[in-house]
Amino acid sequence: MSAVLTVSTSAPQVAYACLIAAAIQNDVKAGAIEIAYHTAGPLIEKEIAESTVSYTQGSAAIYGTATVLKAIAAQFPETFYKGAATADVDHWIEFASAKLGVKDFKSLTPSLDELESHLNFRSYFVGYSLTAADVAVWGALRANPVVGGAIKSRSVINVSRWYRFLEQHDARFTGAVDQLIKEMNEKRKTDKPGKQTSQANFNIGLPDAVEGQVVTRFPPEPSGYLHIGHAKAAMLNQYFAQMYKGKLIVRFDDTNPSKEKMEFQQSIIEDLELLGIKGDVITYSSDNFDHMYALAIKMIEEGKAYVDDTPVDQMRQERTDGVPSARRDRTVEENLRLFKEEMTNGTEEGLKNCLRAKISVDAPNKALRDPVIYRCNLTPHHRTGTKWKVYPTYDFCCPIIDALEGVTHALRTIEYRDRNAQYDWFLKAMNLRKVHVWDFARLNFVRTLLSKRKLQWFVDEKIVAGWDDPRFPTVRGVRRRGMSVEGLRSFILAQGPSKNIVNSEWSLIWATNKKVIDPIAPRHTAVTKENAVTVSLAHAPATPVTEERAKHKKNPAVGNKKLILADKILVEQEDAQTFKEGEEITLMDWGNAIIKTIAKEGDIVTGITADLHLDGDFRKTEKKVTWLAATPDAVPVDLVDFDYLITKDKLEEDDNFADFITPTTEFHTAAFGDVNVRDMKVGDVIQFERKGYYRLDSVATETEPAVFFTIPDGKATQKYGAKK
Repeated sequence: MSAVLTVSTSAPQVAYACLIAAAIQNDVKAGAIEIAYHTAGPLIEKEIAESTVSYTQGSAAIYGTATVLKAIAAQFPETFYKGAATADVDHWIEFASAKLGVKDFKSLTPSLDELESHLNFRSYFVGYSLTAADVAVWGALRANPVVGGAIKSRSVINVSRWYRFLEQHDARFTGAVDQLIKEMNEKRKTDKPGKQTSQANFNIGLPDAVEGQVVTRFPPEPSGYLHIGHAKAAMLNQYFAQMYKGKLIVRFDDTNPSKEKMEFQQSIIEDLELLGIKGDVITYSSDNFDHMYALAIKMIEEGKAYVDDTPVDQMRQERTDGVPSARRDRTVEENLRLFKEEMTNGTEEGLKNCLRAKISVDAPNKALRDPVIYRCNLTPHHRTGTKWKVYPTYDFCCPIIDALEGVTHALRTIEYRDRNAQYDWFLKAMNLRKVHVWDFARLNFVRTLLSKRKLQWFVDEKIVAGWDDPRFPTVRGVRRRGMSVEGLRSFILAQGPSKNIVNSEWSLIWATNKKVIDPIAPRHTAVTKENAVTVSLAHAPATPVTEERAKHKKNPAVGNKKLILADKILVEQEDAQTFKEGEEITLMDWGNAIIKTIAKEGDIVTGITADLHLDGDFRKTEKKVTWLAATPDAVPVDLVDFDYLITKDKLEEDDNFADFITPTTEFHTAAFGDVNVRDMKVGDVIQFERKGYYRLDSVATETEPAVFFTIPDGKATQKYGAKK
């Protein structure tokens, strides 16, 4: 006889119970446990109603989520313990039940901090695979509405990472729970006719979305590098496809050979993989050129398109004024001749013409005013070479390929909203299947340009070094600046599919990044070179001594670093200016010292003598300063900071962006880094103590210093990280 897990449909932690049931449904042999539901009421024993779940095996019954889950785990250890120590798993089950149900956030915070610390270097709570510990904690968090805001805002970055990972990549934590809630709602309807039940939060609002059948697509044009606006579109398309257990198509919209290169295409694939985005299939619009060409001819034959040689400026004005083109009433025969013989072959006459859809002359929505759907282009295509001399526009291509590839939901940014009616018109005009269009807000940042045309201008004008310049909003640019993949993903997904257009501050995304890098960034020392002061230390080693110190005092797992102790050390002029004779200071990572004499030339400190006082109490000193041994081991470094490329927070439509270029956007500070800098690799992220976070962009050579880029930390007073 099967054991029975009974779930109370009215208990406050019903989501937790559902999660346990969901885990059982997926992990335990069919029929081993039967799941039942009941509503609390006069005929139900008090302890059952209050405990959320009960578990009956034979004649024995137990109550309570923690007790029940431990009993089930003990019954199926291969599923719920996975070889891990029973005590370790049970600890987190009990922790979840006892501490994570608190509805007061202040009281809950210490428990969340404990989870945050535990998950700092872990993917799962116990061991290297999913156990009942993960089931218990995830369920308790899901059942507690107070936790939702913290997870959504990523204020607990490690907990959010782990929580989302389970939610997005494990069906037990999404579809199964949703199905159980649906079953309980049906139970409520049966037990209490006429009473409206609450809806599950799993429904994300996509029209006609069917689990297992949703197909989304991300269609980048290979005409530039992926920027963070594209990254948002890609992540949301992947998110929705995974949420509905559907499919994501990555499609290269390669219909404009004048701008497209294989270099851009390859970089987009690499950047998507870096972000953890991999389409179920990669396709190319160019693979369907024949099909689109045939449909264009069909539209001409049906009187739905015409060839037009009106000059561009005149055509633009006629569309604005709602005036028909003089070529609008050309015969079908003439249109076919011009399109098939002149435009298709790229002749001199063909180059003067374009093909326009015959929709409307004066529609209030100007996107419907006879848009251009084909143009000539003699530039060889990076995939098809010189086979084609006429190419479809994005507006014509997109709905056709969406329909042909089985896309169910075309998700795109809200600036395309006026073209949605045009999109639907093309589908109907060519008798193609319905595709739902769903809009979301573009990811915008203050003082930032996302237009590929404008970004290309900065590259062409050599204002920046290239598409991976750390001042650029490209994925490669922000990564080179020091943005972690996890920080970028966390920030973008936290924005969600909102339709509200907001100009975000860069401080928000960098603050998210700081939460990722701070627990693991090794701590090192750099002393600014300009007017650095030599301190002669009495009672210090006359011959330099090398010792080891922790790279991260709060995280020993980061490892150790070398620390050179000597009787002559360097401190920064800025610190030396604050010292007083007779004052006791703390030399970080070493001990205290008492300032004896201070020599000056004018306002500049030129030398200091001090006594090393290792018996001193660092807790009683006001000043804790960074320093370096004045030995040849110090490594020359260049600390590079940046400002925004433009000076205005938000450019208006009639603004010429070239009028708002920031005169100086790059700042260099020469410094000495500690000996450990010599062992670092390009891409290493560290913290120079009392200076900030940095990413190593190039290593030191015999003639050039190591170059470190500042990583903004998201402080409210900081824009993009530039010195002000």
